[in-house]
Amino acid sequence: MNLFTGEAAHELFGGEPPPHIRTLLDQAQALPRDQVSSLLWTAQACAPQALAVYYLLYKCHAGLREFALAEKAARTGLAEAARQAGLPENWRLVQPGMSDFGGTGPQRFWLFTLKALAFISVRSGRPEEAQALLDQIRWLDPQASVGGEVIASLLAAAQAPGR
Repeated sequence: MNLFTGEAAHELFGGEPPPHIRTLLDQAQALPRDQVSSLLWTAQACAPQALAVYYLLYKCHAGLREFALAEKAARTGLAEAARQAGLPENWRLVQPGMSDFGGTGPQRFWLFTLKALAFISVRSGRPEEAQALLDQIRWLDPQASVGGEVIASLLAAAQAPGR
């Protein structure tokens, strides 16, 4: 499991975690994918402000097709990122201009996690929710900098006749 791919990824995925959490993440990286989640949930409990841990949790669970756990991690991470960025807790209330979603930091992580929730909604068979999340992403990110169009393609394929 590739936990971080470089300096830019640190900002996109919530910044560098505290040293004691970094140790847990390094340990998780050495484990088989199906054994990682308990260590990641421990890291989340120890440092709920560390946004990168939420990213790793929802990626881990989604990769294992454990969409309920992926959604739990994404929603909890979204709430923490909203708190850190000074955004409303309800994603539907966030409007353009409330934050610089094209920058780095918790607001960028928030937008990226909204995309993750859209993906989880598609994979969980909730197309209406996925569409609402994608509409919000398009409204807040008209430059499509977080890749929402990839999820839109998955949604279209899932709704295609004969599926």
